[in-house]
Amino acid sequence: MRSYLDFEKPVADLEGKVQELRALAADGAAVDVGDEIARLEAKAAQALQDAYAKLTPWQKTLVARHPDRPHAVDYIRALVTEFTPLAGDRAFGEDAAVITGLGRFHGRPVAILAQEKGSDTQSRLKHNFGMARPEGYRKAVRVMEIADRFGLPVVALVDTAGAYPGIGAEERGQAEAIARSTEACLNLGVPNVAVIIGEGGSGGAIALATANRVMMLQHSVYSVISPEGAASILWRDSARAQDAATNMKITADDLVRLGVVDEIIPEPVGGAHRGPATVFQGVGEAVSRALDDLVGHDADSIKRMRREKFLAIGRNL
Repeated sequence: MRSYLDFEKPVADLEGKVQELRALAADGAAVDVGDEIARLEAKAAQALQDAYAKLTPWQKTLVARHPDRPHAVDYIRALVTEFTPLAGDRAFGEDAAVITGLGRFHGRPVAILAQEKGSDTQSRLKHNFGMARPEGYRKAVRVMEIADRFGLPVVALVDTAGAYPGIGAEERGQAEAIARSTEACLNLGVPNVAVIIGEGGSGGAIALATANRVMMLQHSVYSVISPEGAASILWRDSARAQDAATNMKITADDLVRLGVVDEIIPEPVGGAHRGPATVFQGVGEAVSRALDDLVGHDADSIKRMRREKFLAIGRNL
């Protein structure tokens, strides 16, 4: 059953009526309802297009968090062949919030770093809702070191509300682990490409997204803190999250204009969850283009281009 966001209520009503008419037709209704179904489907499609033509930053945040939105495991399944997962940080343990491994992306050998939120209650608990602990970032560093050693480009799929702020995570050095992962990204002598596929939250995201090319899906968000967290700090009222989202410049359009993000990958009308195959194809083509452009440069050039990219952010505003 499809999940609808609050601003999608007109679409939900129309598509609900379509389903009712289809059920009547399946039960052998005496009246031909085909024309009415077609009329309602066209009306629902137009309502969906109208709603998504004028999304506010807060509404984009809701779309980025949509429960049916494709997750990292879906992208890996669709785009990476011969995927071999690598687990553990060789220091403390395994963190299922970060999936790492080696495989072939469009036939090219790569290392994969991905944050996984989970798609149902059981998997969300297993993956800790995509909020990594220190061992997750240390595992990412381990895989980046392997990639650097063997000359494998790194592809990161970012989707997290932020790093896990629990007591255990802090005791095990959460801040240092994030910093070390960010440092490892910057020091890579091989190309790295990051795609924000849902939420890109704070240091928990930047630890994997400090890349030569940073891309975002059209309705993803990328921010230093969640809108709810910003509202709690600025106005001591998390209910003002919509105001915070508007002022924080967290959408793909805003971030391309600010130079934080390099490219926007389009989504189908209604979001990635309404056309996963189209999104997988778009992400695959965008990442392949970026790697084609970067592969062939020597390690010093790769590092210099990455350094210059991040040092240039904000200089021309």
